[in-house]
Amino acid sequence: MPPCSSRALTIWLTGLPSAGKSTIGTKLTEFLNQQNRKAQLLDGDAIRALSPKPLGFSRQDREINLRRIASLAESLTAQGIVAVVASICPFRDLRAEFRTRLSPFMEVFVNAPLAVCEQRDVKGLYRRFRAGEIKGLTGMDDIYETPLTPDVECRTDLETIEESASKILDAISQCLSIAS
Repeated sequence: MPPCSSRALTIWLTGLPSAGKSTIGTKLTEFLNQQNRKAQLLDGDAIRALSPKPLGFSRQDREINLRRIASLAESLTAQGIVAVVASICPFRDLRAEFRTRLSPFMEVFVNAPLAVCEQRDVKGLYRRFRAGEIKGLTGMDDIYETPLTPDVECRTDLETIEESASKILDAISQCLSIAS
């Protein structure tokens, strides 16, 4: 990751459904705000729900939602607010595009084995997939391209939420100290 300036940045949490993206994003936003750094969580599911046109899970619909999230992150960082994005964002090419567009950008791989995600099944998606009620579930019958060189990797099967959020905070601090 290139050095950050003292301005805001985008932290993009990517991973499988139920890996812990929103939970870590919430804790990270809380930690940042406690440090008097303005931060806002952008949750992919919440942004999708705000869409005036219902979005499905085709590549095209996913890209529409992800580009909306990137635009919101760009707007927040322009105002000096740290954008903490919690979104699956399964496509490497889009994450690479966002890294360039939203610089400074930190890609965080929220890594949990599929079995752990399926056990957590926060929204019942894996259960519904196994029952044949839904299709197009990321990591099951739809693609998830694992980050090749994330700036931070959080192993949510081995770390607490606080440990994962602290690891990201440490990376932000290191990034800022390099820029000084």
